[in-house]
Amino acid sequence: MDLEAASAFFPLVGWAVGGVLFLIHWALSWAFDPGITAAMVLFGWLWVSGMLHLDGLLDLADALPAAVSPDRRLEILRDVHLGSFALGIGVVYLILKWQALVSLAAFWPLLFAPAWARFTVLLLARIYAPAKRSALGAALGRGRLGFGFVFVIPVVLIAPLAALLALGSALLLAGYARRRLGGLTGDVYGAAIEVSELVFLLVADALMKLGR
Repeated sequence: MDLEAASAFFPLVGWAVGGVLFLIHWALSWAFDPGITAAMVLFGWLWVSGMLHLDGLLDLADALPAAVSPDRRLEILRDVHLGSFALGIGVVYLILKWQALVSLAAFWPLLFAPAWARFTVLLLARIYAPAKRSALGAALGRGRLGFGFVFVIPVVLIAPLAALLALGSALLLAGYARRRLGGLTGDVYGAAIEVSELVFLLVADALMKLGR
């Protein structure tokens, strides 16, 4: 199956990731305090993705603010070295995600966030053109968006506000990246997944605390 056809199943992969995170949280919460449990869930989250999405976030943190041409920013994205922007944003991001996991009052955001974030990538690829030489973006843009949406209907029905704000954050990131890079790249999609997951967790946590 080629990427164009397989992309519709990205949200299903997200459900599988969420299931793994749910099991880790459930198993460890019996023996450890919330801080340790959250740290292990976060490690599992990074591990199952091969840290590819986090790498995209860090690369963007270095490339997007640079006062250079779009072509030069694309070169910075391919640089394996990390600068001060990547370090700062990466640390803050991981702290926020860990704290969101510590504060979770229920397990369902762990199941929903990865699935919704991966559907969000399909929508971004349909809305924004890919950057130069981005075969990934071109393939995702031709993906079966409607079929992918079927897998996230439960998320929209049960957590519409969290889904909406998570999608909005990914759209803002993608729009900024398009202006700075001339289009979207694999790093942008990875970063969008990370940002969407974090915002989903934060909003879900806030809503549970408000008793909604």
